[in-house]
Amino acid sequence: MHEARQYVKCEDSAVKCSLCNHRCRIVPGKHGICGVRENVGGTLYAATYGKIISEHRDHIEKKPLFHYLPGSFTYSLGSIGCNFHCQHCQNWETTWAAFENLLPLSPEEGVARAIGSRCASISWTYNEPTIWHEYTLDMGTYARAAGLGTVYVTNGYITEEALRELAPMLGAFRVDLKAFSEDFYKNVCGAHLQPVLDSAALARELGMHVETVTLVIPGLNDSTEEIDALIHWVIDHLGPATPMHFSRFHPDYQMTDREATPVATLEKIYLRAKELGLRFPYLGNVYNHPYEHTYCPVCGAVLIERQGFTSRFRELDGQQCGKCGERIEMVRHVA
Repeated sequence: MHEARQYVKCEDSAVKCSLCNHRCRIVPGKHGICGVRENVGGTLYAATYGKIISEHRDHIEKKPLFHYLPGSFTYSLGSIGCNFHCQHCQNWETTWAAFENLLPLSPEEGVARAIGSRCASISWTYNEPTIWHEYTLDMGTYARAAGLGTVYVTNGYITEEALRELAPMLGAFRVDLKAFSEDFYKNVCGAHLQPVLDSAALARELGMHVETVTLVIPGLNDSTEEIDALIHWVIDHLGPATPMHFSRFHPDYQMTDREATPVATLEKIYLRAKELGLRFPYLGNVYNHPYEHTYCPVCGAVLIERQGFTSRFRELDGQQCGKCGERIEMVRHVA
């Protein structure tokens, strides 16, 4: 058992967790909303520390991250539990698997496997990494010392104090902006919108590379007004060079009553984002589409051409467009 960080002890042996914005008050013998932070005799323990359910060598583009170490591989790790309960979860089979399915992996061994598999980074993904805080913090510290990049694929519900604790080791914050509606977050995810926006803005302030992903669901978060408001918020608070991925929804889990997102809807959003001043919009879950490529926002040259999760560098010269010299906001090497 590994004692948790980010909590305080209360009366009657209860504890108050400060890791995510649910800020659960947990009595002895119970766990938080995430299902993996447990109060045992008045002490909070991280039940999944050093325990994984999946590991893969992925293209970094699968996260998706298009402007952080593009063209490289990332060592991806996932465990169980989540602080959201999204009706359309695409990883529900592993996220809500039993503890008996977990396998041991120390932070040091995780870094060794990443290096041994010739990966440029480690990504904590598949389930919500926020609730794996102690483990990712330890592994990430080793990873950065070894020259690896570090990635959170997150729903963004982390608290300010927890994110600040991660900041020295965390390189990229790939955050889901699931909608720009409090009703959506409350009814579909069991959470609130504002804490997600706050964490995304703080991640940028702390120097992390930020990319956003919005799964566009017909009839739930795809109205012109909502999409425009979301794009405006990103431009105003994260900057116009922030890569925004608009992904195609496919029916899954508890949301099988809706059709897949029309590709035409995504194309309209992409063009609208460009019109509003976003430099790097992208489409996702749409195989072999030209809007997956990276274009120079000034001259339109193809900088990186993508097919599936593979990338082919075309007119990108370091961090400049090889045609017109425009500086392209992108992390090519780990600092």
